[in-house]
Amino acid sequence: MPAKIIDLRTALDYLKTIPGQFVETDVEVDPWGEVSSVYKYIGAGGTVVRPTKEGPTLQYNNVKGFPGRPIVIGLLASRKRVGYLLDADPDHLSDLLSGAVQNPIAPALTDETPLCQEVVYKATDPGFDIRKIIPASTNTPIDGGSYITMGMVYAEDVETGDKDITIHRMCIHNEDEISMFFTPGARHIGAMREKAERLGKPLPISVSIGVDPAIEIAAGFEPPTTPIGYDELGIAGAIRGEAVKMAKCLTVNAECIANAEYVIEGELVPNYYVREDRVTENGNAMPEFPGYVGPAYPNTPVFKVSAVTTRKNPIMQTCIGPSEEHRSMAGIPTEASIKMMVDKAMPGRLLNVYAHPSGGGKYLAVLQFKKTVASDEGRQRQAALLAFSAFAELKTVILVDEDVDIFDTDDILWAMQTRYQGDIDTIFIPGVRCHPLDPSERTEYNPMIRDTGITCKTIYDATVPFNLKERYVRAPFLDLDPKKWVPDA
Repeated sequence: MPAKIIDLRTALDYLKTIPGQFVETDVEVDPWGEVSSVYKYIGAGGTVVRPTKEGPTLQYNNVKGFPGRPIVIGLLASRKRVGYLLDADPDHLSDLLSGAVQNPIAPALTDETPLCQEVVYKATDPGFDIRKIIPASTNTPIDGGSYITMGMVYAEDVETGDKDITIHRMCIHNEDEISMFFTPGARHIGAMREKAERLGKPLPISVSIGVDPAIEIAAGFEPPTTPIGYDELGIAGAIRGEAVKMAKCLTVNAECIANAEYVIEGELVPNYYVREDRVTENGNAMPEFPGYVGPAYPNTPVFKVSAVTTRKNPIMQTCIGPSEEHRSMAGIPTEASIKMMVDKAMPGRLLNVYAHPSGGGKYLAVLQFKKTVASDEGRQRQAALLAFSAFAELKTVILVDEDVDIFDTDDILWAMQTRYQGDIDTIFIPGVRCHPLDPSERTEYNPMIRDTGITCKTIYDATVPFNLKERYVRAPFLDLDPKKWVPDA
């Protein structure tokens, strides 16, 4: 049982007690390219260009240009580490999150002076410049600018009062302006911004950086699991068994996470858009979860900063766009969403779900399905269709039986070689909306696609037909403890 985790600092303190889960360095690191490039070799994983691997969380204590302001990367870049931080079996995190979604504990304003406001910088102060306060980094040397990648964006609908938290990529442009990219039609805060703009109003927001990892996982949920009006902070509260502490912002009518390391306050300005690469003008944004450096968007909304508040000696948190960390934040909520959807339709048949790293937590899901009676044949494919309904950005589903380890890619590929025939076990669903960051979902790649972000969704059914299950029993071995023969096994 871990010590009580309430924020980033207690999470890091806990990891320091577990061998192999935390490392720090005092060697100077340049935030322009080096922060992420070093971690690529240490523990990025995911869809990052090889060589890479799973490794510990890394803390840089000596960041060029930002004395006394360390950067932490890779906090969630390991499924095992997420299990440690959430006090749960890493192979069954969907069960924990499913329960939390269905039994949320709403966030609550704290009566105490919030830790996140120990130090205050206001835009009205002489010399105010977010570029000198926030040690934002780049993933690569060719990024469009310095990005905030682990900012928890929190806002309230200007009409209904509904609240929502999500994560967006944010590029710092000058002393008080940050561009914020919204995937079209996919995020509630994007809808809130569009509504406010139609009404000619700014949208007050806060961006909290360096928080309890339960919040970072909860923020990865999307509709229909968490529809408009569902505040995902309630999921984090349920995971911890108590409400997330919130605080009133100092300069805008918004709330922020009370024990965050950094909070950026401000407003999304109506009808003000800039090119995302305004700093470099090189046409690039930053690497996203598919593994490619994405193109800069020509018209991104602008977040006008009115204040930055911090804890004393704040710790900056960042992540690599295509890393295993992104897979954790996007994929683990995806797994829970799929499991919940299928369980409602056919309880007990879907044993587990894995949002595979090769899909960045979004594109590929492996479903472990158990057929117990003849009438279950075909239900596995129905489960795949439900998975697409549970998570709109899902592109591919691989179905396997209960004897296949869904966390072992070799075992999945083995099933596809021995329990799958392409002509009868592949189901195509063309012309379905998916995700615009997949470079194959463009008209230049496939002229049959009507718009960027439309794809052919595919099901690979690598399950044994029920009437043949007795002929597909894997070779049996003795169930014993090898340590009798090899103590270090």
